[in-house]
Amino acid sequence: MKVLITGGAGYIGSTIASACADAGITPVILDNLATGRREYLGHHAAYQGDIADGPLINRIYAEHPDLDAVIHCAALSTVPESTTDPVLYYRENLAGTIALTEHLLRNGCRRLLFASSAAVYGTTATTVTETDSLAPASPYARTKAGCEAFLHDTSAATGLAVIAMRYANPIGTDPLLRTGLQVDGPTHLLGRLISAAEDSTPFTLMGSDWPTRDGSGLRDFIHVWDLATAHVHALQRFDEATTERPFLALNISSGTGTTVRELAHAFQEATGHTISLNEAPARPGDVAGFTLDNTLAGHLLGWFPKLTVTQAIHHAMEWRPVRTRMLT
Repeated sequence: MKVLITGGAGYIGSTIASACADAGITPVILDNLATGRREYLGHHAAYQGDIADGPLINRIYAEHPDLDAVIHCAALSTVPESTTDPVLYYRENLAGTIALTEHLLRNGCRRLLFASSAAVYGTTATTVTETDSLAPASPYARTKAGCEAFLHDTSAATGLAVIAMRYANPIGTDPLLRTGLQVDGPTHLLGRLISAAEDSTPFTLMGSDWPTRDGSGLRDFIHVWDLATAHVHALQRFDEATTERPFLALNISSGTGTTVRELAHAFQEATGHTISLNEAPARPGDVAGFTLDNTLAGHLLGWFPKLTVTQAIHHAMEWRPVRTRMLT
């Protein structure tokens, strides 16, 4: 099996590429390297360019006519940035996905895994299933929901089958430390905790009066390697999973919830670092959070998460010196 991965030089895409390769699936990478890293390409066949570039997509298919599926990870994904520059996010995420899909259909693509997000729910419910209504609360989330709506309609009208993978919050890194978070000073929660520990600065807890057990946001953290292996299972069972419906949405999650305060405590326990917490108002687009029910993914894909939040913290800490050596 051979698969094209857009955004395959980024944090999640590169981890998926490694998981595919380990499972005997050959990855082909497309990335514009705006945030992805050339160092993450390894020995994979790779193309630098934009997902909306029709001639480039044609060339990839001409050089790899045996592509079985596409995993579409390329996207912008920072919530605060999306609120200040929604035009950028709608152009890159939604318009880019529409253009890519048109090019894929022209080249005969019939299987697409779409990297969606739990942010499409935007709910305060404690546990969310795929049948819950969507209520995205930020421009970023609305671009993901818009892509899902477009792909749903496209799958109904064409021969394209789509599985939308609604990600929980990925943390950690490839356990073999081949790739990981590529940015210095990442804005996601674990990255901010690591930065606070390394710089001996307080950790800012954004939002402390949410309707949760300790007032901080509730998140469903999933080890990025578990997230990556979910794609391998989806590729292996793609046709079976989409037999009765050409568009399928699946929660890809740990199935358990952790508050921001609990993550900070787990970080201190796992690393021995003492972190002081500063409280600040929630950012525009933030939500109280929830846990994703992953039962359907387990039933249809035979996939179940195996790694813990503590393991993700350890792997992330192990990655930091490797990142310094690799990327500087």
